[in-house]
Amino acid sequence: MAQAARPQVMKLTDAAATRIRDLMSRGEGVGLRVGVKNGGCAGMEYTMEWAKDQKPFDEVVEDKGARVLIDAKALMFLLGTEMDYQTGVLKSGFVFNNPNQTSACGCGESVQLQPAPLGQ
Repeated sequence: MAQAARPQVMKLTDAAATRIRDLMSRGEGVGLRVGVKNGGCAGMEYTMEWAKDQKPFDEVVEDKGARVLIDAKALMFLLGTEMDYQTGVLKSGFVFNNPNQTSACGCGESVQLQPAPLGQ
């Protein structure tokens, strides 16, 4: 019996992929590492850092020429997420459209997440 293909954990919008490719072109690492951690008034915060190397259990997402490494501890919280990059008058940055997010704090710095349902 053939094994079902694994779903892609995260998708990137064109804007997010363009920004990550721009950062990658500087040659300072192997991709953008994304994760979550406990913190903030809503309970969890997204984390991002430029990855100098790939860790053994990182989930690698390659989309539109960009490379994102997802921390293994964050996989169940990020499954099905779309990552975007938005530019505004006062603020520019990555935005996560996450179906596992149940609420966010008023300042927008932290979120409440639940693990993705099994079988997704």
